[in-house]
Amino acid sequence: MILIKTVSAFGFTLFIMLTFVPFGLVAFFLSLFGFKKSMSMFIYKIAQIWARCVIFITGSTLEVIGRENIPKQGGICFVSNHIGIVDIILSLAYIGQPFGFVAKKELSFVPFFNMWIYILGGLFIDRKNIRKAVKTINQGIQKIQKGSSMLIFPEGTRSKGRGLLPFKSGAIKLATNSLAPIVPMAITGSYDVFEIDGRVHAAPLRLVFCPPIYTAEMSPEDRRHKLADQVRSVIEEALEKTGP
Repeated sequence: MILIKTVSAFGFTLFIMLTFVPFGLVAFFLSLFGFKKSMSMFIYKIAQIWARCVIFITGSTLEVIGRENIPKQGGICFVSNHIGIVDIILSLAYIGQPFGFVAKKELSFVPFFNMWIYILGGLFIDRKNIRKAVKTINQGIQKIQKGSSMLIFPEGTRSKGRGLLPFKSGAIKLATNSLAPIVPMAITGSYDVFEIDGRVHAAPLRLVFCPPIYTAEMSPEDRRHKLADQVRSVIEEALEKTGP
């Protein structure tokens, strides 16, 4: 059964990628000529369907809490703990709107994935080049100020079931500098789906959207020195309520 789930999940992913390549190419070129918002929503809907189907194929149980906490309008910073690669799948399935995320620059060379990440509003960061990294963050800030949403994993790497790791310095600058509302997210169980042994397993999953933190209502001092700890505390509390 595990082998069947693994083959099915990867086979379905490959099918979606190949089937929608023509649509993706059209969407990519249209996004370059002033239709990025509508193309982003189109690609997101495809990605959402794919993500929900993959979760179903794994046989995992899923509890989603607090979707009513997501603001209806404006640019939003979703800030989440990062257990494993399934976190992105859960986010695509249930955030309910197009969002970008900051991906490592190596993914910009991966065919199809680079195109989809771009259309959804994602950015590629070169962490080894500080000047380029700052430029990428500034691009993200501008996107949010124009009404786009971004997903941030401030731990900087996957925790792989080791609990909530410390936030990287300056990890939520996208939120602090754009004055965007922050929606903290707490994810449990995602590491157990695939990364234990590279095969697909059913696991109890839970995704919690916590009440938003409106950074524009905070003082500059609090945004600079207290916001990161506040967001981390909210996520940590939600994780403690939902289990390891």
